[in-house]
Amino acid sequence: MIPALALATSVSQAVAGTASAQPGLSLQAPGDPTAEPPADPSAEPPADPSAEPSAEPPADPSADPSAEPPAEPPADPSAEPSAPAPPPPSAVKPGPRRDQFVDIRRAPRIQVPRTSRSGSRGVFSVNCGTNEGQAHSNPDNVVAAPGVQNGAHHIHDYVGNLDTDAFSTDETLAAAGTTCTNGDKSTYFWPVLRLRSGEDDSDRAEQSRLDGNVGSIVEPSSVRLQFLGNARSRVTAMPPFLRMATGDAKSATNGLANANALWSCSGFQNRGFTNKYPLCPRGSQVLRILNFAGCWDGQNTDSANHRSHVSFADKRTGQCPQGTRAIPQLRMTLSYRVPARALAFALDSFPEQGHDPVTDHGDFINVMGDRLMRQAVATINSGRRR
Repeated sequence: MIPALALATSVSQAVAGTASAQPGLSLQAPGDPTAEPPADPSAEPPADPSAEPSAEPPADPSADPSAEPPAEPPADPSAEPSAPAPPPPSAVKPGPRRDQFVDIRRAPRIQVPRTSRSGSRGVFSVNCGTNEGQAHSNPDNVVAAPGVQNGAHHIHDYVGNLDTDAFSTDETLAAAGTTCTNGDKSTYFWPVLRLRSGEDDSDRAEQSRLDGNVGSIVEPSSVRLQFLGNARSRVTAMPPFLRMATGDAKSATNGLANANALWSCSGFQNRGFTNKYPLCPRGSQVLRILNFAGCWDGQNTDSANHRSHVSFADKRTGQCPQGTRAIPQLRMTLSYRVPARALAFALDSFPEQGHDPVTDHGDFINVMGDRLMRQAVATINSGRRR
């Protein structure tokens, strides 16, 4: 356990489809779809989404983390360890499957709790770009596998902090630059989406191929980073260097206990899949909605499984579990223009996960300065949108 109090001044000093088995998503079974399928399912959807997603996060997860366990760093801190050996071909599971692509109009409806008078309705948004040109990407995961090069066995997109890789520390993160327009030095990352028929011309193409991840990486058309309130109470500040993961990158084999994927389409944010890729109507974009925990134990910035120090509010009432306090809840919404065809696109994954959409996940490290965090809390608690 990593006490938050010991880190309390560090940032300010350094920086001034089915979900019925899922505890995390409250989804109604869909009725018979009444609309005809898209007239031109191969058309590229053009516009950015205009509606705000409304998914609610899952119940408090506690199972083992999804990424590989961290390894001891090398004795010589200046020497990078060699990457893990590639998996044998037999370990790479084929995927995705054609039946994992389903019309969004067949998705269950998403249910969210009502916000009470004592709740916090505001939204604090951060603009950190879209990782244009794959300027910052790697197969590391400093949250779940610190010190392990290629610990994720799939490529992550990053926005925000410019330092983030397997060897980042609180000190290097605090000293780094950022892509965020308001000076937020937090790090936000997620696995890339690929067009399966495309060519990977990156310098990591061979390693990706050995890990079973092929095709051209799709840059998101938009990345929306929002910090939301709590349905039952006001929020309090996150501690500096709070680490969080949402979803389970190995849920295809681990089961759904920690799965928190939500796939939707722009204009259809009241519906979503956990374990299916959505086929969107013409003019609509694929959305990945990653909801993070919004309740904190008040003591620790991390935990052994990178989950137990934070929890999700009750999916029906919105109440944080006893002994925890509400903090700004991060929601990442990633938009993509991809063909509305089965097998046209897929998520990067661990070799044995077969690009299953249920393995979608994201990670976050809070490196906001104290002043910016106070602004976020005040905005959310006052009911404003910024």
